[in-house]
Amino acid sequence: MAEIRHFPAHTDAQTLATALAQDGAIIVDKVVSKDFVADLRAETDPYMNATDNGRDEFSGTNTTRTGGLVMRSAKCRDLIEHASIVGPCQEFLAPYCERVQLHLTQIIRIRPGETKQSIHRDRWAWGKHLAHVEPQFNTIWALTDFTKENGATQVVPGSTQWPDEQRAEPGQITQAEMEAGSVLIYSGSVFHGGGENRSEHDRIGLNITYTLGWLRQEENQYLSTPPELAKDLSPQMQELIGYAMGQYALGYFTPPGEPGQHPELVPPQYALGAETESSSLGDIGALEALEETIGVGKH
Repeated sequence: MAEIRHFPAHTDAQTLATALAQDGAIIVDKVVSKDFVADLRAETDPYMNATDNGRDEFSGTNTTRTGGLVMRSAKCRDLIEHASIVGPCQEFLAPYCERVQLHLTQIIRIRPGETKQSIHRDRWAWGKHLAHVEPQFNTIWALTDFTKENGATQVVPGSTQWPDEQRAEPGQITQAEMEAGSVLIYSGSVFHGGGENRSEHDRIGLNITYTLGWLRQEENQYLSTPPELAKDLSPQMQELIGYAMGQYALGYFTPPGEPGQHPELVPPQYALGAETESSSLGDIGALEALEETIGVGKH
């Protein structure tokens, strides 16, 4: 049975991105302290405890999934922007985009008695149309210890190049056992699934996922965090949740108003109060990347 490689918290971004590309899943140990986890849970447990179980086998009839965490938890925002994650995320997804964005935030609580989730790929959120690119950099932060007994995530290391139709044999599946404060990082192409909880306690993980800036996000960040709330976040967080151009000519808008009241074409940051001197379809770097891709100049 293949095992998931573990790395210390100080491991550099390139090493983590390379290992993830090779294996499809890795664990970084003890990235945040038990006190940090306790503070995060103090912010999020009330929302989690008010969340109903899932209504089908895939989402889990003994599993709760609590989202909208950008505005619900300052500690979750700290993890979304954590340098040990954003760095390797950008390295890993750089071949496929000019900008990364937040895809979803979700606390997943697997309760006692929950059965195994079916093995799947997260990139199937877009159907099976993205086999030619790697669309995701996914994390599950352990908010409790993850053990084989309480439903540690099932992972099939090395399965990123498998055909979509291939099925994992039991001997190819391992589980992401780790201490609270550690993080499982896995790609959108690796086969995985939630584990069976045979224990008497909840297994709680925080799923934070990033994707290519030109793809539709699974969790609609613009509705979870509208401009009147997003304007008070850090610039990096604003860009991660989607208040930025995905790349050249992706994401601009025309503000509503009277004739001449606003510039005609503005980037998403304009909705947060950013100054814009002239209409633009993107910054110079994004235009240069587009021209290099298509091999021509302006038109």
